[in-house]
Amino acid sequence: MMRAAGGGPHRGLITACIMLATVMQVLDTTIANVALPHMQGSLSATQDQISWVLTSYIVASAIMTPPTGYLARRFGRKQLFLFAVAGFVAASMLCGIAGSLVEIVIYRLLQGAFGASLVPIAQALLLDTYPRERHGWAMAMWGLGVMVGPILGPTLGGYLTDQYDWRWVFYINLPFGILAFLGILAFVPETPKDRTRGFDVFGFSMLSLAIGALQMMLDRGELKDWFGSPEIVAEAVLALLAFYLFLVHTFTAERPFIDLRALADRNLIMGVSLIFMTSTILLSTMALYPPFLQTLMGYPVLTAGTVLAPRGIGTMFAMFTVGRLIGRADPRLLALFGLAMCAFTLWLMTGFTAEVSQFTIVWTGVLQGFGLGFIFVPVSTMTFATLAAHQRTEAAGLFSLMRNVGGSLGISVMTAMLSHNQQVNHASLAQHVTPLNPMFREPYLPEAWSLETSQGLVQLNDEIGRQAMTIAYLDDFMLLMITALVAAPMLLLLRGPGRTAPALATASD
Repeated sequence: MMRAAGGGPHRGLITACIMLATVMQVLDTTIANVALPHMQGSLSATQDQISWVLTSYIVASAIMTPPTGYLARRFGRKQLFLFAVAGFVAASMLCGIAGSLVEIVIYRLLQGAFGASLVPIAQALLLDTYPRERHGWAMAMWGLGVMVGPILGPTLGGYLTDQYDWRWVFYINLPFGILAFLGILAFVPETPKDRTRGFDVFGFSMLSLAIGALQMMLDRGELKDWFGSPEIVAEAVLALLAFYLFLVHTFTAERPFIDLRALADRNLIMGVSLIFMTSTILLSTMALYPPFLQTLMGYPVLTAGTVLAPRGIGTMFAMFTVGRLIGRADPRLLALFGLAMCAFTLWLMTGFTAEVSQFTIVWTGVLQGFGLGFIFVPVSTMTFATLAAHQRTEAAGLFSLMRNVGGSLGISVMTAMLSHNQQVNHASLAQHVTPLNPMFREPYLPEAWSLETSQGLVQLNDEIGRQAMTIAYLDDFMLLMITALVAAPMLLLLRGPGRTAPALATASD
């Protein structure tokens, strides 16, 4: 493993720069969420199409995360870090000036590609900066940025959209990016370069093609009537074929892109599966909540962001707490507690209506954020606890890959289900609208819902649509609750790290 020199007297400044870059990257996974309705109108996009603004960023980040280790070895960790920060800020500016849906999706792809290496490099640098006995604290700090950033994103995005314009959710990266760039340039040490190892272009291409085709299939499936469309069939076949070629190449090549032989380790298999599910719950919930609050409940964008902010408080408190408990309690029990909290709050959310109070949204959000904070560090620790040292670099890249893919696919699936279930629910409710239904002769029925006037039918149809969408959201919350419950038994298959768990590996070692 490559190790840079210790942080020395600049340890605090290095940490500040690293965390600034980390939060800037993960913040952008959700900062645009509350601005989506404004972007949708400005760019003349449908609800399905505007979700590409979220998923394109996460997909690009997922694809470009695994090469981080190779790029850091070839060009040096500091040089790659500076290049990534500069490219990320430039892509953010392009997103801000985008004039069409196609442009902003392309620029978000660039933003995700440049930002992909920021999180794993930050993890590596924090471990290098602090002595081994403080690695647990360093990983708690790193996890804090990774987990809290997506939760606080809608709040900051709501404020900027309300006070300025949706384009400022991207422009805000400029001052933070400049500060991070200058700090990295001044204080972060460089690592040795190794240009002798080649890059597995074929393996990387096949994995990228598989992820991209799968994402396109999920994003466009609802719009194209799924497998009734030749396009969706072609994307599904392409994804399966590319993934098959990637696996065959990986198991037969001399120096494959990702060494999947590490998957013989049970903890790694369970760890990447758990982080996949955790990311699905975290990012899908944060993608669903803003339109639920704005579209159904009529919240202004700033209010929607403010109501979601306390989730971050719960996560921050949990991360500091679990950082102190991780060496004293079984990590599996800590993660089980976190999953139980998530499942419980998602169950409560399945009972929400369009009239749910702000207080209920806030306290369930705090509990859910608290639960998510109890999952990340224990799962990360156990994933790498039983791996041999030479396997940790590839395994950490796979871990980050599954974290990003879980969030991306989760958003796509939940968005597609929301659109489909809304149509099904509307049809189911509308079939009861008939003069023969005795309910429509009840005195408490609003006069505006008269079946005898066109205006009454329009208003009744609007209310049916509102209720249909509410039920569709609750169906999504139910599926996310089931995801948390399915993940819980997987913790039993993990081997505990014992009294002295190895330090977490990084994707850039």
